[in-house]
Amino acid sequence: MAENHSPLAQFEIKTLVPIDLGSFDASFTNSSAFMVISVLLATVFLVGGMRKGEMVPGRWQSMAELSYVFVANLIRDTVGTEGAKYFPFIFSLFMFILFGNLLGMMPYSFTFTSHIAVTFAMALVVFIGVTVIAVAKHGLHFFSFFMPPGVPIAMAPLLVPIEIISYLSRPISLSVRLFANMTAGHTLLKVFAGFVASLGVAGVLPLAFVTALTGLEFVIAFLQAYVFTILTCLYLNDALHLH
Repeated sequence: MAENHSPLAQFEIKTLVPIDLGSFDASFTNSSAFMVISVLLATVFLVGGMRKGEMVPGRWQSMAELSYVFVANLIRDTVGTEGAKYFPFIFSLFMFILFGNLLGMMPYSFTFTSHIAVTFAMALVVFIGVTVIAVAKHGLHFFSFFMPPGVPIAMAPLLVPIEIISYLSRPISLSVRLFANMTAGHTLLKVFAGFVASLGVAGVLPLAFVTALTGLEFVIAFLQAYVFTILTCLYLNDALHLH
C-alpha cells in the first residue's frame, strides 16, 4: 500500500491495450492515451474557438487567436520572415506540450512530458529537422557553423570539438529541461499534499502553501512549453542563418 502512495507512483506507465509486434512492445499505455487526449483537446480548443470567426471575438475565440499570434510573433522575432513556413510545426509542438503539461495538473491524470523518453523523442525530431534544413540550405558550408567567425585558425583544434559537442548535446538539454522541471514540480506537489493531508485540521497554513504551489505549477506548465518552443525557434534560426 505504501508504494501506491509514493510521490513517484504518478509517473508509472500502465498498459491499457497490450499490443505485441513480435519482439516489439507497441502497447497502448496511459501515456499514449493522454497524448491522444492532449491532441484532441488542443484541436477542440482551436477549431471550436475559430468556428464562428466573429469580427468581435468572444473569450474562447480571443484565447485561440492569442495563442496563434503568440507563437507567430515568437517565430518572427527569433527566426524572421523565413520562419513563417515552419509555423504549423512549431505551433503544433507548442500546443501539444502546453496541453500535455496542463492536462497533467488535473487530478488522476498523467503527465507524459514527465517522461524522458517522450521529451527526448520530441527533442530528437527538432534536432534532426533543423539539421536537415541547415544541410539542405547551406550544403557543406553548414560545417562552418562549428568554427565561430573571427577566431584564429590556430584555435580550431580546440574550438571545433567543443562546438560539435555543444551542438550534439542540444536534444539532451532540450529534453532534460522539460522532463526535469515537470517531474520535480509534480513530485514536490505530491509530497507537500501528502504532508498536509496527514496534518488534518492543523494543515490549514500548509494547505495555503500547497495552493500557491499549485498555481506556480500552472505557470511552470506554460513556461516550459514556451521555453521548449523558443529554443526550437533559436535552433531553427541557427539552421537558416548559421552565424
